[in-house]
Amino acid sequence: MQRVGLWALGIGLVVTVGLLTVEQGYTEDDTPTCTLKTLKGRYLFGGIDTQLPPAVTQQSLLAVAGYHIFNGDGTGTDIVTVSINGEVVLENFVTPINYTVNANCTGTFTVPAAGESFGIFIAPTGEELIVIGTTPGSVSVQGPNRRVSPK
Repeated sequence: MQRVGLWALGIGLVVTVGLLTVEQGYTEDDTPTCTLKTLKGRYLFGGIDTQLPPAVTQQSLLAVAGYHIFNGDGTGTDIVTVSINGEVVLENFVTPINYTVNANCTGTFTVPAAGESFGIFIAPTGEELIVIGTTPGSVSVQGPNRRVSPK
């Protein structure tokens, strides 16, 4: 009886340790793949940026809130309200945007009218994205920006 109990305990340990050391297998199909169509719809965003010289004459705080509307083809529209040091300078401003999406769910986002550029990190489902400013003189991170409408 003791041998049977020890035998069962030994088998249980081998199975448990074996399961802990086995790596999960992945196929190429498991790798997230994003395209321009991954970003489609309306996304809420908001954040605070620090503006630094030479982009501005003196250090400033910039607050933004609005929507990104991605068309699924690399184009879109931003509707944004902006304040600098607590003073509203743009309210419900509408401007065209451009974006790229790489297969690894990273990309770029530009606002040509403002001369601003950003790096983007996209959830494989397209439901959320994180934005980081890449324009010299601007320190910003926004997100997660959530899709609130498919249109």
